[in-house]
Amino acid sequence: MSAPSPSRRPPRLGVHVTDEGVDVAVLASHATAVELCLFDGVEGTLAERRITLGGPVHGVFSASVPGIRPGQRYGFRAHGPWNPAAGLRYNPVKLLVDPYARGLLGDVEHVPPTYGHVVDDELQGDPYGAPDPRDSAGHVPFSVVVDTRALTSPDPTTNRPWTPWSRTVVYEAHVKGLTALHDALPAELRGTYAGLAHPAVVDHLLGLGVTAVELLPVHAFSSEPHLVEKGLTNYWGYSTLGFFTPHAAYATKEARALGPQAVLDEVRTAVHALHEAGLEVLLDVVYNHTCEGGLPGQHLSWRGLDSSLYYTHDGGVPARLADVTGTGNTLDFRRAEVTRMTLDSLRYWADVVGVDGFRFDLAVTLGRDVEGFTPDHPLLVAARTDPSLHGLKLVAEPWDVGPGGWRTGQFPVPFAEWNDRFRNATRSFWLADPARAAHGLPGHRVRDLATRLAGSVDLFGHTDPPLTRGPVASVNFVTAHDGFTLADLVAYDHKHNAANGEQNRDGTDDNRSWNHGLEGPVQLDSPGVDIVPLRRRSIRNLLATLVLAAGTPMLTAGDETGRTQRGNNNAYCQDNEISWVRWDHSSWRKDLLATTRWLTLLRREHPALRAERFFSGRPLLPGRRPDLAWYDALGTPFDHARWHDPSVRTLQMVRTAPPPDDDTVLLVINGALDSVSVVLADEHGGRWRLAWDSVWEHPAEERAEAIAAGLHARPGDTTVVEPLSLRVYVQDPQP
Repeated sequence: MSAPSPSRRPPRLGVHVTDEGVDVAVLASHATAVELCLFDGVEGTLAERRITLGGPVHGVFSASVPGIRPGQRYGFRAHGPWNPAAGLRYNPVKLLVDPYARGLLGDVEHVPPTYGHVVDDELQGDPYGAPDPRDSAGHVPFSVVVDTRALTSPDPTTNRPWTPWSRTVVYEAHVKGLTALHDALPAELRGTYAGLAHPAVVDHLLGLGVTAVELLPVHAFSSEPHLVEKGLTNYWGYSTLGFFTPHAAYATKEARALGPQAVLDEVRTAVHALHEAGLEVLLDVVYNHTCEGGLPGQHLSWRGLDSSLYYTHDGGVPARLADVTGTGNTLDFRRAEVTRMTLDSLRYWADVVGVDGFRFDLAVTLGRDVEGFTPDHPLLVAARTDPSLHGLKLVAEPWDVGPGGWRTGQFPVPFAEWNDRFRNATRSFWLADPARAAHGLPGHRVRDLATRLAGSVDLFGHTDPPLTRGPVASVNFVTAHDGFTLADLVAYDHKHNAANGEQNRDGTDDNRSWNHGLEGPVQLDSPGVDIVPLRRRSIRNLLATLVLAAGTPMLTAGDETGRTQRGNNNAYCQDNEISWVRWDHSSWRKDLLATTRWLTLLRREHPALRAERFFSGRPLLPGRRPDLAWYDALGTPFDHARWHDPSVRTLQMVRTAPPPDDDTVLLVINGALDSVSVVLADEHGGRWRLAWDSVWEHPAEERAEAIAAGLHARPGDTTVVEPLSLRVYVQDPQP
């Protein structure tokens, strides 16, 4: 192999294949030298070659190295001062993962050599103490050269569905958990990227009416040491080791055997296949922190290359990490280099893998500058204007755990945001409030639920000019990966997280759930079996509120079939049947699936349920209905006093689509514990046709009975609405 030479072009960070070999560049602005380490041979007889890179130039060490081919294993060793009190942790006996690696081979071992400072066999030591002298090669993953120039068809960037936000229904899923138990898939495809695109999975998603699959993290990640010590793993994947590398464990055995290039090909093929079916693919991305943990943590990549640059420090002496993520470390987005790494990663997944958007975990961290969060942070501006990201879906989780960390509604166009206020209002109205009412206690007023049903203008309407984001910016959810499942919300008052090994201390206590009188599952021969139908109705109420509200609905995988986590509301470390989706559906689960499909069908068929603009409460054309109107149980328009009356638990919502659509929908909501006589609202005549009622176990069967009994009603007619139920009427065009 010839000697390396300076790069002939301004260096691109990472390792990039050329006709002659590779161009190599790595950021290590406080280092005195960086070596590229090449590994050949098999385990036990590995041979290491070290090549000193040129530089630094603006903190970057680089070289053009001839003779290196795709598949080559490599890493970096960084030389420089060991001065932890100043935030400098250079230890050249530690092999470092390339932050820009396109492929990784092997796993992180949780042994003393993977720490930069001296630790004992229990992995305990002084992070400000002496550097550890043991070589970490063989205990950490190798970076692997991947030639993205050689990627073959299909190209997932060419067949994106480009689904408009107004028609988007998001389905949050875990790559492994979605298919690990799916017996319609060949065993070798279960829990894999390829399994996502299997016809049995695609047919389920299309039948469900979702348009986008949002995948929990697929960036390469590593489990935290405290989990490994307990025999657990980081199942969710919020512990990133490689921002450019697909997590290899989700690939098929065949692809893993062929190496990182084949793993990348499998991901791209799956994305392309989902696109062919009309499904978008969004990635849940974790740029706010890494798997290296706090100062006592492992020495794997960024910590060894440039800890004082990559990580946010508190400015004190000795240097301590500032943690606004709750994970021990926070990447420092006050630094242009961290912003650059994040944008390079986003471009890679957009341009090479072909994904359709990103959900940013703890996105407030990404917008923090020296004064705190700002919607004009360079990263947020760049994400909005970068050509590779133009038109893709960008979704913020609008909070972190730092000062001023709750920022729902404050991200700029074109970001959408997870709406935690929607989650809280929906759970409170249908679950927490009835639970309190059963004990004679007051609940919340209906105005909060009404605001969420109407698209949360109070949160997302504050733009310049006003109201430009529209209700689609609100990603509405009742459940997500973090928290109770939908079935557990109606079966547990308290979390049951003992399996996590933290004495039930982890996970939130603010669940706003209701067990309906008994904690946990109810046996069919139990005296409490009478509560089971009400539990199921509560699930349907929550689902209907989610799907039919103005905004962008997000379903959590398995909620459509009543998946339970046995009361665990923090199953991040449960890579087992606690977390995996079940596909053996009992009769009530099949009924729930049919209900979910029916609700998404209503949403697709009725433009009045897919508002793109905030409502004005006025007619959009002379002689037409207002685009939104509210009525009480007597069919009387709501006034100010009624909105503030905590005893009011029944309301009617009439929504009308803008021209040219001629579509009006009436939602009748009864959150009381008693039946209520409701005078059907609307001052414009016509007839209402009952489309769905949450008392129905199966929509098709129950609707057929309703048709036989006489389905139509007119404004002014009186109907009895069951306790804790929701009805949907659609305007019949016939007089």
